Amino acid sequence: MADDGAVLDALRDAILAGEFAAGQRLVEVDLCERFGVRRLLEGLTAARAAERATPLQAAELEDIVRQMRVAVDSAEILRYSDTNARLHARIRAIAAHDTATSMIERLRAQLVRHQFALALVPGRPAVSLAQHERIVAAIVARDPAAAEAAMRDHITSVIESLSSLAGQQARSGGARSDGATDQGTTGLGATDHGARQHRAGQPSSRR
Repeated sequence: MADDGAVLDALRDAILAGEFAAGQRLVEVDLCERFGVRRLLEGLTAARAAERATPLQAAELEDIVRQMRVAVDSAEILRYSDTNARLHARIRAIAAHDTATSMIERLRAQLVRHQFALALVPGRPAVSLAQHERIVAAIVARDPAAAEAAMRDHITSVIESLSSLAGQQARSGGARSDGATDQGTTGLGATDHGARQHRAGQPSSRR
């Protein structure tokens, strides 16, 4: 059963192992660090939820996952994002670990806009749904090790996808800046030109 010491030990071990590169300022690295901490904490809460979940709570998690599937099938991104957040919150509530929950919620507040941007990437909700189904199946089966592994795999997938998205956006932004320089535009004309490039570049940043 995870306790405060387990949380701190997991974070300390990850830092000592070099999983989080302190002092680096790249957007991709910053996202990886923050989500990396969240991966450890949410893995612990998933394991604890598998130990503690009552049949009624397990059924509630399964119902939320069914709602997520409906949202994916009907391409309702906002609904999917909301039910996704509700599932994670419910798992934390079942785990009832105040320290981990407090840390996760602080991290979530810092990362929510990035995670919503990821939900807009075509095909990502379906990938995410399958990962959440695996998490819930492990909790329902009362398998802490499988629940922790499934949650860590899910957050790892989020890290990888967000890093890729951030890299694409950075490259797209650099291309737009180069284009504006080549055109030699200034003032309002430069703004209009940049806006057109931004609209043209948006689809590529979501692939």
